[in-house]
Amino acid sequence: MHCPFCQHEDTRVIDSRLAEDGATVRRRRECPKCGERFNTFETAELKLPSIVKSGERREPFDEHKLRVSFERALQKRPVPTDSVDTAVREIVNDLRRCGEREVPSRQIGELVMRELKKLDQVAYVRFASVYRKFEDVQAFREEIEKLERDLPELEALQLSLLGESVARRKKS
Repeated sequence: MHCPFCQHEDTRVIDSRLAEDGATVRRRRECPKCGERFNTFETAELKLPSIVKSGERREPFDEHKLRVSFERALQKRPVPTDSVDTAVREIVNDLRRCGEREVPSRQIGELVMRELKKLDQVAYVRFASVYRKFEDVQAFREEIEKLERDLPELEALQLSLLGESVARRKKS
């Protein structure tokens, strides 16, 4: 690794630590020539599949767009940011594990709905109404009835997620 200060060709690693849930290695380095110290971060580069949009258009996966979708659906809802981060990470991990080079955008939408259903029922219905292009009140009613049938297990899941975020806050 070249020194960013004097461009010396070699630097020495002083310390290495795991960061960000073990997905990144933080290395503290020192330049033997100028003595400056700096950090580098090392992560595994795993290629995510391309997204096949309607009309067969393809585009690279964009985690920022995924996060924005969650934020829109969860606007003014009492869901901790940590829970959103976990949901986004879960979808990204699912996409990495699928092993496909291309994934239909419809599959991403279904993954988002799965995670929103766990996080917040109102956000789930908001997203589903746009994603599934509800045309009338009956479509809303049908989706809410499906949600009510799943209610006992969803409430248990939401309480467990809430318990995790409360436990994390107490540790901080």
